[in-house]
Amino acid sequence: MDVLLTGAAGTVGTAITDHLDDHAFTRLDVADGDGVDVVADVREYDELAPHVVGHDAVVHLALTPGTGGPGDRSLGWNDAQADNLAGIHNVTEAAVEHGCDSLVFASSNHAVGMVEVRNAPDVYHYQESGIRAGHDEPHRPDSRYGLTKSYGEDLGRLAAEAHGIRFYGLRLGAIRDPEYDHPYGDAERGVDEGRWERGSDAYDEQVARMKGLWQSRRDCAHLVDCCLRDDTVEWDHFYGVSGNERRWLDDLEHARETVGYEPQDDGEAWDGPPER
Repeated sequence: MDVLLTGAAGTVGTAITDHLDDHAFTRLDVADGDGVDVVADVREYDELAPHVVGHDAVVHLALTPGTGGPGDRSLGWNDAQADNLAGIHNVTEAAVEHGCDSLVFASSNHAVGMVEVRNAPDVYHYQESGIRAGHDEPHRPDSRYGLTKSYGEDLGRLAAEAHGIRFYGLRLGAIRDPEYDHPYGDAERGVDEGRWERGSDAYDEQVARMKGLWQSRRDCAHLVDCCLRDDTVEWDHFYGVSGNERRWLDDLEHARETVGYEPQDDGEAWDGPPER
């Protein structure tokens, strides 16, 4: 399958191309560098659209930073918000206009992130608390970032139902660069950056969070592959987490039955960080 991958140089983009070799990826990013085939800005339709031509699918990952992170509850408009919405519109329009079969959109757990915000830290211990966001959880964005992702899912629904392109919204959990690709990754990065000490309460809370939210790089690539191979979905969304025993983003059975997602990893299988 010929696939255009936007934002290809980022953490998720490299996870996909590092672990999938069954598809012919055209790797697009806003700046040239290793692993980039095409330089184009998704905010500019005329720049983007020619690169969509001839592809069976688009995987849209590209993101302009600056909306305010997931911890920012600001309501005001900003330029980064406009940039990201422009990119989502351009990719969706170009995919429809040029006859792509499917569009895979990097949504986020932050599209339902108020479940976590309102229930932390109990939500990190799902088996005891019972707090979860199932497949039927409505949008509950925790930030302008999460709001952008919710909007992208809804635009994808319009494209799917009105124009016939298959749409897959992936509400990605916590995917990290190779050095931190494990459920102790965020905690260990905090140690490396001097923000806390190993074994502190802050460290332990990060481990508990990641053991529910982590998606390994190979499981992320597998979920994308499942969506690219599927020909049954009109519009749907799936949580991008590994088969974590304590996951609170809980639609694994739906993802398995709908697109065949079978994650290989589980955060609970780790009882400590890897040796360095």
